[in-house]
Amino acid sequence: MKNIFTFVFACALLLGFGTGLEAGNKDRVGQAGASELLINPWARSSGMHGAHTAGVRGIEAMRFNVAGLAFVNKTDIQFARTEWLRGSGVNVSAFGFAQRMGETSVLGVNVMALGMGEIPITTVDQPDADGGATYKPQFIQLGIGYGRSFSESIHGGFVLRVINEAIADVRASGVAVDAGLQYVTGPRKQVKFGISLRNVGTPMRMSGDGLTVKLADEQNNVNANQRAEKFELPSLLNIGASYDFLFADHHRLTVAGNFTSNSFRNDFLGAGLEYGFNEKFMLRAGYRYEDENLDDELSIYTYNGLAFGATIDVPIKKDGPRFGIDYSYRTTRWYEGTHTIGVRISLAGGGDEE
Repeated sequence: MKNIFTFVFACALLLGFGTGLEAGNKDRVGQAGASELLINPWARSSGMHGAHTAGVRGIEAMRFNVAGLAFVNKTDIQFARTEWLRGSGVNVSAFGFAQRMGETSVLGVNVMALGMGEIPITTVDQPDADGGATYKPQFIQLGIGYGRSFSESIHGGFVLRVINEAIADVRASGVAVDAGLQYVTGPRKQVKFGISLRNVGTPMRMSGDGLTVKLADEQNNVNANQRAEKFELPSLLNIGASYDFLFADHHRLTVAGNFTSNSFRNDFLGAGLEYGFNEKFMLRAGYRYEDENLDDELSIYTYNGLAFGATIDVPIKKDGPRFGIDYSYRTTRWYEGTHTIGVRISLAGGGDEE
């Protein structure tokens, strides 16, 4: 009973911070920047379209609910590659490392980068890019996370994330903080609840030589620096629950639900299913519903709601390290969907708790 009161009190604190966020306001759509913070680069969680706030585990938890970082047994290393909106030429790479620091604490590091290829430089004098010069946009995030188990039932954590956006002569940087809690109960730990607050941080502002304008007259050449307007981060609040149906000793079916309150876009509901056989083979599917999501003519969002995924996670040797391969596919209205593939090595036998 004490654990329940502690979890409810901690959730109230997170909700208290979240009440300062204006949620689901259509008039604010497009007013936030750093929208790459909303991209999920991981294959397992994206196979359920991020609906598993209550039960996400390991390094991927740093993207949805960092409390799940506390379930890393010893050392986890993970890499993922995403072909984002296939046909757009945009790729997302993510790398994560997590290390248990004691009986109750885990430290994690995560890096995510967007690759957009080389873009021709156009100017007033060369609007057709005949000069052959190019530049590469740089969108990089570095996150440092801490997860802690306060008891067998209550787990929490936070992430400090540094954001950097840059092109040839303009850049912006900022800092965001995520925080999350998970509560696990039931005779076989099959009932889970989770809440997370994400992307709360400093406004960002573009600056650099690219915002300099040359003003010339007959006598003087003057450089005037334009001051760009600040933009907010796309903060949001996730609330989720899940239940594991356990059959015999080898079969698991997880049902998960999630509500996301967004500050700069519509709120949405999510649901997901995951089947696991002996925690070595997993299939999953998810659906995310947003306002006007079913109407292709009215919806302004790329994803139409469906996602699918699969995992093979096997021990390299008995009671030793595990190796996993994950894949997910998210359907979209335009382009040819989003494909993600990832690999994970867990140096502790048994892997993370699912």
